[in-house]
Formats: sequence, C-alpha cells, structure tokens
Amino acid sequence: MGKVICTHINGKFTSGTVVETEAYAGVTDRASHAYNNRRTPRTETMFAEGGTAYVYLCYGVHHLFNIVTNVVGVPHAVLIRAVEPINGIDIMLHRRNMVKAHPRLTAGPGCLTQALGIHTSDSGSSLLGDTIWIEDGKSIPDRLIKTSPRVGVDYAGEDAKLPWRYYIENNPWVSRVSKKISEDERTIS
Repeated sequence: MGKVICTHINGKFTSGTVVETEAYAGVTDRASHAYNNRRTPRTETMFAEGGTAYVYLCYGVHHLFNIVTNVVGVPHAVLIRAVEPINGIDIMLHRRNMVKAHPRLTAGPGCLTQALGIHTSDSGSSLLGDTIWIEDGKSIPDRLIKTSPRVGVDYAGEDAKLPWRYYIENNPWVSRVSKKISEDERTIS
C-alpha cells in the first residue's frame, strides 16, 4: 500500500498509488493459479523471481496485473486491484475512453491495467526495467489499511474466506466491492 506503479508504454508515462491489493499464496492457496503446483504456459511466470510482472487475461477481456513476490520456484503473487492516479491522467482517460477523472478510471484490476497501458504481453517482464516499475510513495498508517476476503474466488472453498484483500479505508479510488464490506472488515494491527 502506498507504493507507486509507473508505466512508460508507447512513449507515454503514467503512474498511480496502490490503494488496493490481493495476496495469493501459490501451491497451498486454492484461489491461486498455481494451486497444487499447477504449471502451465500462463502460470509459469508465477514461478519466476520476485519483482516479475504476471499479467493474465480474465474473462477474455481484462488484463490483470500481479507482482510475483517470492524466490524462483515459489509462486506467490499480489494482484494490484486499484490505484489512485498521479501522473498521465489525460493518457489514462484516453485509454479508458472517459472524459472526466473519477474512481471508475482505475478502481478495479481491469480498469487500472487499461488506464496504465499494461497488457498480457508484459507478463514475465522485470519490474526493474523502464516499462513497468515500482517506486516508493507515501507511507500509509496501519490503522487505515483494512482487510477482507478476496473477490471472485468463491470456488476456493475455505481459502476464499482468507482476509488477504487489503485496501486503504475511505480512499475513493478503491473498487466498489471493498466499500460494501462491513462485518468482514478488519484493521491491520
């Protein structure tokens, strides 16, 4: 939370502060693409070293951006679910075919990848390069970071209930689903 995702794609610079994420714990997590050590051409990127982009197509439409977070062979990843725009808002608006900046611009994993110009062709890229990278941003107090179950993983049984979704409380750029959570809401301590 608070880190800045930056992209320089087709000569255009955009960036946004991470305000919502979901964690995936690889081979033991039924919600993970790598559950039970599943290795396919698509999931192989999850087994790369930390700092690698894992971008996959969801529902044949949305390109979803994850950051591989562990050592080679351990397929842990964090899905970036929402960012608060900082730079290149006009570029993001154009990419999203919108005329005015409001949370729908980058609130949701498919929206933010479209706005930032991230595509499945970026999967496997190092986040230490000059196309997609992460910079330090602002420090977020723990009391503002909330947790909830992840979105859209009901098929994962008990793993679907894990509070591995993180978001900044009252941030308008967080996806609508986070704002609807009430009794499952928790504060990081």
